[in-house]
Amino acid sequence: MSKSYVFASESVTEGHPDKVCDTISDTVLDHCLQQDKFSRVACETLVKENLVVLAGEITTKANLDYIKIVKDTVRQIGYNDPKSLFYPEKLHIVCAISKQSSDIALGVDGQKERHNIGKNLDQGAGDQGLMFGFACTETPELMPAPITFAHRLSRRLTELRKKEGCPWLRPDGKTQVSLYYEDNKPLRVEAIVVSTQHTEEVSNKEIEEIIKKEVIQKAIPEEFLHKKTVFYINPTGRFVAGGPDADSGVTGRKIIVDTYGGMGRHGGGAFSGKDPSKVDRSAAYMARYIAKNIVAAKIATKVEVQIAYAIGKADPVSVAVDTFETGLVEDKKIERAIREVFRLKPAEIIEELNLLRPIYSKITNYGHFGRNDQFDIFSWEKTDKVNDLLTAVGLV
Repeated sequence: MSKSYVFASESVTEGHPDKVCDTISDTVLDHCLQQDKFSRVACETLVKENLVVLAGEITTKANLDYIKIVKDTVRQIGYNDPKSLFYPEKLHIVCAISKQSSDIALGVDGQKERHNIGKNLDQGAGDQGLMFGFACTETPELMPAPITFAHRLSRRLTELRKKEGCPWLRPDGKTQVSLYYEDNKPLRVEAIVVSTQHTEEVSNKEIEEIIKKEVIQKAIPEEFLHKKTVFYINPTGRFVAGGPDADSGVTGRKIIVDTYGGMGRHGGGAFSGKDPSKVDRSAAYMARYIAKNIVAAKIATKVEVQIAYAIGKADPVSVAVDTFETGLVEDKKIERAIREVFRLKPAEIIEELNLLRPIYSKITNYGHFGRNDQFDIFSWEKTDKVNDLLTAVGLV
């Protein structure tokens, strides 16, 4: 029997309060890694009006000017209006950062000296946790179509503001795409929501015209739009007050935006502000790397991979696979192949994906997955394990 349903995913722009926090936290991480690649960083940010609070645990040899980092990041995002409370020169910045707990450090480092950790393949996981990776054939990026389309809308909004200088656009914004599925295939867009912060003088009519022409039509494939597609553009009728002036933001609140838009499950751990010894981040990247290679190898058309760790232990406590009955071989066989082909200890993941680099502020926005345009940064998006997987499952 044919099954039909509608599935929606959302994205946000760089100026959304939560993404402002993610970007500040990841920029702090990058500054640490630039000076000391073995830095241990867990940096959280909170913003509201002109208040910025940095909190967390950082152990590093780096010398950081937190005030400058915050102001420069806010300016780069685009909050440059002196009339706004959230303006670099008006910010009140509170820093509540201490060193990493010695108990946690013991679990991660063991008896090794900290500067030798990069050579210690028995480096333990920075915390317990379970991480998911997901991939499917709905888009060329091997990502679910709803989140892919939602990110395209958000990126296009920012391009229009930053690169093309649309005078009334402001940094805060959200997008949402509802896709109609039949037999698990996306067929058409049922509804699109675009909410964008704007200046006082622009009319709703002009906003709607520009968003439809310059954002929606350029971001969404024409074959997915139809005469019954419903467009909700700034549905409240006004979005002048935005960003931290209007709403508070916190690091790590957009974990579904960062991953698969709700299509795949999530273990609960956020990414931003965490160095790769935290498996919340590094193992989630590895799980996506595994899932994408499985689908790229055509072993399955849809797959979800789970990896679980215990704090202080190097080997994962479990690996699980679900191909949703699309696999060419049984899931247990794929699980065995994963352990044969991929190195899953935290230090091995860090080495395999080259994660001790200051790349994180470049990947904060528009999803951490599905980026086929920058493999030099998004190393977990490569599909270089296809042949190894095919051999391991016996399909070569």
